[in-house]
Amino acid sequence: MKLNFSSKCRKVNTTILVVFTFLFSIQSFASFILIPMDAEIQKNHLKAYGITYWFLQNGGSAKWLLNYRGGSFLLEDNDATRNECKIRGVTYNVISDSEAASILAEIASPSKNMEAVTLEKAPKIAVYSPKGKLPWDDAVTMVLSYAEIPYDVIYDEEVLDDKLLVYEWLHLHHEDFTGQYGKFYGNYRAAPWYIEQKKDAEALATKLGYNKVSQEKLAVAKKIRDYVIGGGFMFAMCSATDSFDIALSAEGVDITEVMFDGDPSEANYQSKIDFRKTFAFKNFILSRNPTEYEFSSIDMTRKRKIPRTSDYFSLMDYSAKWDPIPTMLCQNHTVLVKGFMGQTTSFDRSTVKSNILVMGEHKSNGEARYIHGTKGKGMFTFYGGHDPEDYQHRVGDPKTELDLHPNSPGYRLILNNVLFPAAKKKHQKT
Repeated sequence: MKLNFSSKCRKVNTTILVVFTFLFSIQSFASFILIPMDAEIQKNHLKAYGITYWFLQNGGSAKWLLNYRGGSFLLEDNDATRNECKIRGVTYNVISDSEAASILAEIASPSKNMEAVTLEKAPKIAVYSPKGKLPWDDAVTMVLSYAEIPYDVIYDEEVLDDKLLVYEWLHLHHEDFTGQYGKFYGNYRAAPWYIEQKKDAEALATKLGYNKVSQEKLAVAKKIRDYVIGGGFMFAMCSATDSFDIALSAEGVDITEVMFDGDPSEANYQSKIDFRKTFAFKNFILSRNPTEYEFSSIDMTRKRKIPRTSDYFSLMDYSAKWDPIPTMLCQNHTVLVKGFMGQTTSFDRSTVKSNILVMGEHKSNGEARYIHGTKGKGMFTFYGGHDPEDYQHRVGDPKTELDLHPNSPGYRLILNNVLFPAAKKKHQKT
């Protein structure tokens, strides 16, 4: 009986040991979720950013693996995250502690142009956009919605009321900060939507205490400038890029013609432009023709001689360990991105200030497509073009269906900027 009891105890102890060993091995074998971002594996690059944002929003901390398999994400493993990946159609792999440690060791090697950046907190996002929908769409709001990243829509009243201060990230819709209503006068002045837009803008300016739309838009631009200087991150596309800088540079100077504000522009106003007030651009020449669909010589749309079939721009390669900021903003599964048009398609390199990083360019045509800079304590990125998956979007065209472009490199650049403020602040060495 004694031997029997001892034998039973050994069997029970062995069973317990096996169970604990199994549980321990499961725990150590399934500790992390790797979301690969390379071209061959990831089914939906755009929604992968949404998963990472969701994970941060729910209190998690993630790693952005710069230059590792297209800029992959490493998250702590749990059932909720696995399920969310499945629901959203995002490719993921469950990996062990040792596998994760091996990946991080490879990334840390001085011989590898890689870096692991900690993402700590989901940034609060604002989109500066008119409350009423315009006849065209906005790439940023489309991709935020597609990736299921929440955002608030704000406009002039909120900006002038200092509501920007609660946000870490601001996108500028395709706005005209010069008070010239997008320079659509030449082709669309008789269109009902143009007439309504002008009427609404004038009414809002009057409500806010300004005599002209140009004056009200300048006040908004200055508030946004102060937001960036104070530490905010601003992302702008298409006409919001150059019209923002033009408005700042023309402070106190009337550059708008009579059909826009009821009185003629100042004589010789070009000589009164102050390039010291701009974020990114210098030495540009303003377009004086009110019927020309162009603001200034910054834009390359009419200077381009590139066939659509060969319209690509290349992303710069930075040192991930020494220059993590531009490296983050350029993460992609390809170094060549399809070009696309807009009112402001790209930027003439001769008008880009020397302290601005050109992160994407069409070198043979002398144009910058994707630029980044610092202003005070904050940062900004300007991205030329209207819609990365609609080569020449026109007023009234249907919106892009992102379900058809889940791996879009051009849209990935937008989402790099969205996720960037979540990164743990690290001193930039250059």
